[in-house]
Amino acid sequence: MTTTAVTEVPEIHKGVFGAALLAGTANVIMQLSWPGVGYGVKESRVLSGRIDLHPVKRQRTTLTYLSVVAYGTDEERAAYKAAVDTSHTQVFNDENSESPVKYHGMNPDLQLWVAACIYYGVEDVYRLFVGGIDPADREAVYQHSAKLGTTLQVRESMWPATREAFEEYWEKGLDQVHIDDRIRAYLMEVVRFEHLPLKLGKIFATFNTFVTTGFLPPRFRDEMQLAWTARQQKRFDRLMKVVGFVTRHSPRILREFPFNFYMRDFRRRLRKGKPLV
Repeated sequence: MTTTAVTEVPEIHKGVFGAALLAGTANVIMQLSWPGVGYGVKESRVLSGRIDLHPVKRQRTTLTYLSVVAYGTDEERAAYKAAVDTSHTQVFNDENSESPVKYHGMNPDLQLWVAACIYYGVEDVYRLFVGGIDPADREAVYQHSAKLGTTLQVRESMWPATREAFEEYWEKGLDQVHIDDRIRAYLMEVVRFEHLPLKLGKIFATFNTFVTTGFLPPRFRDEMQLAWTARQQKRFDRLMKVVGFVTRHSPRILREFPFNFYMRDFRRRLRKGKPLV
């Protein structure tokens, strides 16, 4: 299989991925805060991809997607897009839906919001772990991040042209944020790791609830009805300083884990003709 060279990933985009997993649940909440996304995920008929039924497989699919977006070639992204599309085409309202909104897994507007949330999380992680993105690198990182959406159904013209334009899109997107009781309950199960074996869930639930609440912007924290105090903020800030220090001083292979692992796994599956999702 031949590959095509693509725009090089900005160097700053290669350093802190592994530690970003701490913000993963918070980012999922942000993505699902649009009702069309929230109900599409909650009611998905693709049972093999549901986090409440198959958490390990769901994690592999998500982290592989992010790895391919960041490090893959055009052909590799196209291959993963085709695989993900087979699942997304099956996600839509039917007669059994309890959703108050219409949704479809191939809707580019919903996918754009998901991509925007992931990019917002990228900036947040860099801010907390390495002090932010240098202005000289910021636009390069932002432009590369368009692939978070264009790897799926988002057209290039839909991705806000500049980082400043993204800010306008984000502010307008907040107008559609609404987490009702049903989606909130579903998301709290994810926050508390209730989909994991009982002992594992209990061990990590308190910690994940703390870091998830800390990573959430106030608007989303309020939608989830999660309390947050000044004392908790100080604890969170101290934790992020420690994580940032360890991240910055770790060998690159460790900084990028597990994304480097999932990228190798994806290429192995692609080479051997195995299912990609």
